[in-house]
Amino acid sequence: MTELAPQELVLVSPRHLAGSGLASTNVDALGPLIHHFGWTVVEKLPHGHRALLASPGGEVLVDFDPLRQDGLWWTISHHEPYWQAQFSRQTPVEAIGAVTQALPQLLGDDRYADRIPVTDRTTARLARASGWSVRGITHGVTWTSPDGHCTADHTGGTEHVWQFTHSVHDGFDTHWTATFTVDTPERVTAQFMAHLSDDRPVQRHFEDIPVLARSSAAITALSTSGLGAHTVNAVAQLGRAVPDRGRTPNHR
Repeated sequence: MTELAPQELVLVSPRHLAGSGLASTNVDALGPLIHHFGWTVVEKLPHGHRALLASPGGEVLVDFDPLRQDGLWWTISHHEPYWQAQFSRQTPVEAIGAVTQALPQLLGDDRYADRIPVTDRTTARLARASGWSVRGITHGVTWTSPDGHCTADHTGGTEHVWQFTHSVHDGFDTHWTATFTVDTPERVTAQFMAHLSDDRPVQRHFEDIPVLARSSAAITALSTSGLGAHTVNAVAQLGRAVPDRGRTPNHR
């Protein structure tokens, strides 16, 4: 890979390797809820240290707290029935934003539905369509991304019906998790999977990509000339090692 400057804008794929992107993308996971859907700011601390939003009817709370010691920066909580989704610091913001921006539709507010599409496919079908392999585990199955760095456990009889875990060779700062408790609507987990497994690259400053993830990702400078950065990035993904998925059973 050509040497890149820390502040250089690049395209990164697959998305799960790109890091959070909070410092280098204009994806807004909270603003649309306030400005377009009338969600209330329940609590806000200066300098972006915490923001707590409530839906107009009070059914859902979205909590962004980057000072949490356990690293779980994002929490979405729904009441009656109770369910909760949590995302740790390095979870790609594109997938988190896809969930938060879809919440109004899940509550029956269809304004801007033409601008904020919500997938109608199941989480498992999205994983299969994106080339994730599947194997049986106790009480469920585990889906694994083609490069082996991201897994999604789908289980029954446990607290979390879906649990995503990511790391690159157990490397520092490449870890992130996303968990969804029992009773989380399928449309919520599917929306997360749809944007996490999307094969289109995401934008980052080069320095914001976790160091140990860089050798496993396709990274292309936005300034690339000729074919264009998106084309070059797509070509860079071809030929990457894909684990043997010969044991993949049918699963719906």
